[in-house]
Amino acid sequence: MDLVVAVLFQLTYVIANLALISLGLAIIFGMMRVINLAHGEFLMLGGYTVVVATNLGVNIWVSMLILAPLVVGIIGVIVERVLIRWLYGRMVDTLLATWGLSLLLVGIVTSIFGASTATTVSPPLGAVRIGDYSASGYELFLIVITAILLFAVWLTLRFTKLGLLARGTMQNAEMASSLGVSTSRIYMITFGLGAAVSGLAGGLLAPMTGVLPTIGATYIAKAFITVISGGAAILAGTTAGSVLLGGINGIFSFIAGSTFGEIALLLAAIVLLRLMPRGITGRFFRKSL
Repeated sequence: MDLVVAVLFQLTYVIANLALISLGLAIIFGMMRVINLAHGEFLMLGGYTVVVATNLGVNIWVSMLILAPLVVGIIGVIVERVLIRWLYGRMVDTLLATWGLSLLLVGIVTSIFGASTATTVSPPLGAVRIGDYSASGYELFLIVITAILLFAVWLTLRFTKLGLLARGTMQNAEMASSLGVSTSRIYMITFGLGAAVSGLAGGLLAPMTGVLPTIGATYIAKAFITVISGGAAILAGTTAGSVLLGGINGIFSFIAGSTFGEIALLLAAIVLLRLMPRGITGRFFRKSL
């Protein structure tokens, strides 16, 4: 029984991890239809914010929960104002522009921190006992914080004026503008929010993965696969995609190792999109956020 609980705990952590790295992309791509290939670098910048801040003596919780989303959110707003705002409705152009941004951010961070050694911070929580087995207390924290984050984004989009304006603008920008909504400001805030969530995710994962300038490449493929497999609904799609693909990844990783887990995740996404080209929420949960 203890083994079952321990395995279920690890499976839940894999699902939460996938949802955490995908949520920021789901906001930017799912709502704004901006193909942000710099999403992995936003996660990387969140990780480096935590590393630099803790090395300067800032409390690790402040670094992860406040500074990482704040710094990356500000960077996201700057990127939207300088680059993305000119490219709305031009998916190929945004893809190329954010790919160039990705390479630029990797180059800048590499020139500052170097490329060969992962920078790490220690996880702030110890182990928790599950009968004869032990698990990371920090992994449990990540599971809880991911659930809270998903709920907070849902509350924001569903019940706040900002959420209403953002959803209305993304559905029909011309109508929103004719009603007096500053669509330019809404686009800026939405992109900044997506970047901030990505920075928070990168900061939270830094103690588990370490940070390298190129670590974004390990995030971006999984995030896009999850978001596209989930479909148009931002939160329902991200959650459903994370549960399905994360569950498959976790099960096959437990049975045959992490490499086979990654292969199984990719094959499952290919089969899913073959059967449901519009993703899970294109078939189910169509009216969900």
